[in-house]
This record gives sequence, C-alpha cells and structure tokens, in this order.
Amino acid sequence: MRASRWVLGGIVALAGLAASCNRPNEKGELEVNDTPTSGKLTISVDETFQPIMKAETDTFQELYQYAKITSSYKPEQDAVEDLLANRSRVVVLSRELTADERATLNKDKIVPEVVRVGTDGLAIILHPSNLDTLLTMDQLRDIFTGKTTRWDQISGKKTLSDINVVFDANRSSTTRFVQDSITRGAALTSKIYASKSNPALIDYVASHPNAIGVIGANWISDRDDKTVENFLDKIRVAAIAPKASANPDDYLQPYQAYLALKTYPLRRNLYVISRDARTGLGKGLVAFVAGSKGQLIILKSGLVPAIGQTRIVNTAAQ
Repeated sequence: MRASRWVLGGIVALAGLAASCNRPNEKGELEVNDTPTSGKLTISVDETFQPIMKAETDTFQELYQYAKITSSYKPEQDAVEDLLANRSRVVVLSRELTADERATLNKDKIVPEVVRVGTDGLAIILHPSNLDTLLTMDQLRDIFTGKTTRWDQISGKKTLSDINVVFDANRSSTTRFVQDSITRGAALTSKIYASKSNPALIDYVASHPNAIGVIGANWISDRDDKTVENFLDKIRVAAIAPKASANPDDYLQPYQAYLALKTYPLRRNLYVISRDARTGLGKGLVAFVAGSKGQLIILKSGLVPAIGQTRIVNTAAQ
C-alpha cells in the first residue's frame, strides 16, 4: 500500500495539506476537501470508453480504499455539457475541447487540464453471415452517406439486401467521428438506427444480417476478457483499407499494432480532461491514468498508451 502511493509522486505529498484546509460552510457543516487519493468524485465518460475506464477506476479504488469514484457513461456531447455545468469535475473524451467550450470555462476562470492518455480505434462490425468483410474508406463513405444502399453494390453478390446502418446513440463520438473522418462533413444517410448502448449495438448487428455498426475498439480488444470473447462470437470485424487496393494486406483490423503504427485508418485519441484547479481527487485520477500503472492498463486492454513502449513483433515467416 505504501509503495503504491508513490504512483502519484509529488501530488500525494500535498494530500495532507489539502485535508487540513477543511472548514465549516455557511450552515456550520464541516466541508471535507478531497485529496488526490481520497474523497468522492463524479466523472462523465464517453460511453464508447466504458470498458477501459471501468478498469482504470476499479484499479484506482482498489489501491486507494478511501477514494469513491462515481462514473456516468453517456454520449460524448452529454459528457462535455456535464463538465461545463460542473456536474462532473473530470470527463473522458475522444477529442479536445473546442474554443467555445474553453471560453465557457474561462468565464469562470477555469483553465482545463487536458491530458492525452492513449489511442483507440473504431471497429466496423458486421453480421457473421456477411462475407463483405474487406471494405475501403471510399466504400464506407458511400454507405454512411446513403450513396450505397445495398450489399450487392459492394460485392455484386445477392446474398444480402438493404444495408442497415446502426450507431450506439445520438450525440455520440462515433457518429461525430464518422462525419468528420469518413463522410468528410457530408450528411449521414437517413436510414440510421440508434441502439442506445454499445452492448445493444452488438446484439443488433448479431441479429440483423444486413447491419453494419460502428463501435469503439476497446469493447472488443481485450481478448483475455470473457465478455469480449462473447461479443466476438456474435459478430465479424471488418478489415479496412485507406484506399482502393487489390492487395489483401492493405486491409487491416483495429489491432493494437496497427493502431501503434498508425496504419489502421480509423484511429482516435483518448483524453482525460479535468476542471479542477486544486489538488484533489480529480487531479489524482488524471495523474493515475496518465502514469505508469494507468498506462499499463491501457496497454493490456489492447489499446495504445500515450507513454511507454509498445513492442511490435513481426511473426511473418522470414
């Protein structure tokens, strides 16, 4: 226990000072200021990062038994609004804050701390019966804008009919990413289904042969997790090529190595953002996720940590 406290370095050294600043409020009640390793904290997490952040917060609370973190998993924009309205002191997103969002915090004299802690990818998932598992970015663009509406337009085979596009939720980071990085600002097809959660999205794709879904890779990246294995038994993960190619090796799935080498085209960053000005539990959690133990959790999950070394081993025959 004593050794684990050194994870937070100098921040922990200030814990006693923060605790000594407790004072009565207007009602005469004692206000207890949390420290980097104790107290209560509410955070809002882009729900596409639920598996990795649950692992982070569970480990943090196991190490620091006096810390209580309540995580709310929700669409990206809802999480941002929680930060701006001070409903959550820490948020986890796939993007940095916009200039307008920073300006809103600056009005309250708050300078947010933004820390990139890793790299995630988006996975394109299909029904197991779908044989069109090699897709290019141009083909995805045509599917998500509604230019391509039938699977036989992809392969010429008539085994499947109309394409059903499904996302996890409205206002989600995956929807924004598709518009920003795949359709390049073009409107999405009107034939979209919102499943309300990532497990529900997987179940929808697993039960609808014509469906194509978009999900955060961390939901299916940790092969040691039985839940992940159950998910992978239900669906197929498409391999994506950045451009039209006759070479099968150009089609990649969101494996850790391809994320680290930046060859998988649907990559995105993972950020932890705090509005805390003082050295409290919010700062402590950010330091933990960005530190050695938190980064090892990201590495083990199948994503790419922001710091540390990721070893790439070429197993191809020499």
